[in-house]
Formats: sequence, C-alpha cells, structure tokens
Amino acid sequence: MQSAKLIMLENLRLRSVQILSLILFVLFSFQLFAQSNSPYSRYGLGDVTPNSNVTSRGMGGLSVAYSDISSVNFNNPASFSQFLAIQEQRSKKLSSGRVVLDVGISLGNRSLIAPNTPNRFTSSDLSFSYVQVGIPLRKNWGMAFGIRPLSRVGYRIDATDTIHDSFGKVLNINSQHRGAGGSYLPTIGTGFAIKNFSAGFNIGYLFGNRETILLKQPLDDSLQYYPSEHTTFTSFGNVFFDAGIQYQIKLNKTTHLRLGVAGNWKQTLNASQDRKVQTYTVGAAGEELRIDSVYEDRGAKGEIIYPASYRAGVMLQHANPNGSGWLFGLDYTTGKWSEYRFYGQQDSVQDSRMINFGVQLSPRSRPNYFSNVAYRFGFFMGRDYIKVKDDLPLFGASFGFGLPVRTSRYAPGQGTIFNLGFEYMKRGDDNNLLKENIFRFSLGLSLTDFWFGKKKYE
Repeated sequence: MQSAKLIMLENLRLRSVQILSLILFVLFSFQLFAQSNSPYSRYGLGDVTPNSNVTSRGMGGLSVAYSDISSVNFNNPASFSQFLAIQEQRSKKLSSGRVVLDVGISLGNRSLIAPNTPNRFTSSDLSFSYVQVGIPLRKNWGMAFGIRPLSRVGYRIDATDTIHDSFGKVLNINSQHRGAGGSYLPTIGTGFAIKNFSAGFNIGYLFGNRETILLKQPLDDSLQYYPSEHTTFTSFGNVFFDAGIQYQIKLNKTTHLRLGVAGNWKQTLNASQDRKVQTYTVGAAGEELRIDSVYEDRGAKGEIIYPASYRAGVMLQHANPNGSGWLFGLDYTTGKWSEYRFYGQQDSVQDSRMINFGVQLSPRSRPNYFSNVAYRFGFFMGRDYIKVKDDLPLFGASFGFGLPVRTSRYAPGQGTIFNLGFEYMKRGDDNNLLKENIFRFSLGLSLTDFWFGKKKYE
C-alpha cells in the first residue's frame, strides 16, 4: 500500500511539473517578446503567422491530411478524432485516454533589402505561437481547445516629403509611419471518425486591434509650425468558425493514403475605431506634450470582412509495428483576400496561394537515441496575399526534429517530445519595392499522458 501511495504521489508530481512547465513556457515567450519591423504588415491584417504547429513546420507546413496522437493539428479539426482513447468493453465508458498539451514559440530574424541597393535592415523577435490541449472523449472522438495568433502588425518607416503650405511656401517634412497590433484566435473544437472517414469543426472568437500613427515634423526651424500626430486605433472581434474532413484509404497492413480538406468561409468582424489629429511639442525628457487637438472621433462603428480560406492535402504514410516508418505529402492552400474589406475599403491585397511539400522519417527503434528521433524536411512556395506594385512571391525550405524525452519508471504512460523546426523564407524579388529574407526557429513542447484511468493495486 505504501508503494502504491508513492507511485500516486510521483504521478501527481510529474503532472504538476508538466503543467507548471507549460505555464512558464508561455510566460517566458510573452516576457521576451520583441516586435519585428515588417513594412508589409501595414496592409490587410498584417503579417500572417504560421498556421500550423511546430511538427508541421519542420515538414514545410504540411498539415491538412496529417494526424498525430502526440500533437494537436489545429489546421484540420478532423484530426482531433485520432487522440487515443480506450473504452471499457461492457459499459462503453472511457477507461483511459492520452491527453496532449502542445505549446510552441518562435524566434525569427528578418532582413529587409531594397533591390539593387546596398541598403539592408535586420530585426529579430521572439513570439508566442500557440497553446493547445487535446482530449479524447471516446474511441474515435476527441476535442481540443487553445489559443494562437493569426497575424501581427509591427513597422516603422521614415521618409522625407515636400509639401506646400497655404501661402505657397515649400516645406520639407519628416514623416514617420508606425504600426502595431495583431489578431488572435481562441478556439474549442471536436472531431469524430466513422470507420475511415473523419470530420471536425472549431468555434472560436477572432479578436485583435491595429494602431497606425503618422508623425509629421517640419525640418525648417525658421518656420513656426508645430509637429503633428495622426493616430487611428481600431479594435475588432466576432465569433469564428472553421471545419475539416479527412478520409483514409488502407493500401495494405502498414501503408495508407489519407486525404484532407479544411477551411473557413467569409466572415464579418465587428469593429470600433478611434481617430485623432493633434499638434505637439517635445519636452526636455523627449516626451510628446500635446498642444492642441485638431480632430477627434471616438467609437466609430464599422465592419471588417475576413476572407474565406480553403486547404486540400494528400499524405502517404507507412508505419511498421516496431514504430519505424515514413510519410510524405502535399498541401495546397488559397485565401480569398480579394474579399477583404476594412470599413468598406479595399487594400493592397489579393488572393493568395501556397503549395507545401513535406517528408518525415522515423528510423527503426534501437538503443541508440538518434534511432528514435523523427527527422522532417519540406519546402513551400506560392504568392503572398499582399500586393504592392507587383505580386509578392514566397519561397522557403524547412527541416526539423522530434526529440523524445525518457519517461519516469513511475509514469510509463507519460511522454514528452521536443519538436524543433528551422525555416528559411524569401519574400519578394527584384521586381518588388522591398525584399525580405526570414529565418525562423520554432520550439514546440508536446506533453502527453494517460488520464482518466482507474488505478489498480494488488
């Protein structure tokens, strides 16, 4: 009896450590967040964040037909049906199930390059990627909930302009454009499977804000013109839905083909906007001191049209009884950003498209640690949803690893995997006003354990 109590206490301690690690992991990512500078984020809702977990990022973003019991594939809720659950034969009640805690952060480095010039600017940021929890409800039926960012706004652009005042005199003005904000999506969803067919849906609340600031500073000190500040702050939010299906075709005992389709339809976000224009002066400590309010309007109601997005994918997977195997697949994604409207206005955006290809190799399980590591590779290419002057082409490659952590002898049902993803992406070319080279390192932590099980001791 004493040994049974020790085992229960050890299991409780390990679960507490897992939950504490999750909380510290998320807080750590928020505390060290540093805003990157991407001028393209001034358009639409900003830079779209990676719409997949770290496991998929190592495979070039492959996710629509992917399913895994050790991570949460929020890109297609039909995969929630694959969380492992064991039922009691007579009562049909859930006896035990593998619960998944899946979190991720990203460290990015961005180089901004003006084509055909030596001008280059670099910035870095450490950002929160997602927190997801997957829970099996019954065999072939599961649910997941969590939160993740959808887009980020962060830029600062300095320029010198020439204007004429009311007396016809030429004025040189230093203009500084700044932007900040982003959008987030907490969701809860469910997925179920009937034989080889799986379906699922998510319901969430898409919310966020966007602030744009324009500072105008006269460069001629002999003229009595005060600098001005033009600020627009917009907040938005509404209920959000997306859904997906997967179908599995068994080719033989160890190989199967899985097809997947997922997406969201066009949805309307309710928005509120504050606008003000004021003149200011700079204090002794460098702070802005307001002089006069030229214009101010608060709480202007409006709508933001969030466009439909559709994804389709195919994946071929081979899994041996000893745990080794391989998979590769292909995804195609299109976003109907031509439908996007911001307070009834169009923006410099267009329909996007993306092709993702990925591979995962799992060697034969052996005492050698690296024989138990999952190795991932992939690439992606397409067209960004932002269009300024010309199309903005995208091309990138990635690789990653799934690193298992040895479990405690007191908790044989627990499992921990560190997922690493390395991505390199080129955004734009010499035909665009600005090129971006982006390197992103992503770290994911997947914690799994059998919960709900009844302890039996002899």
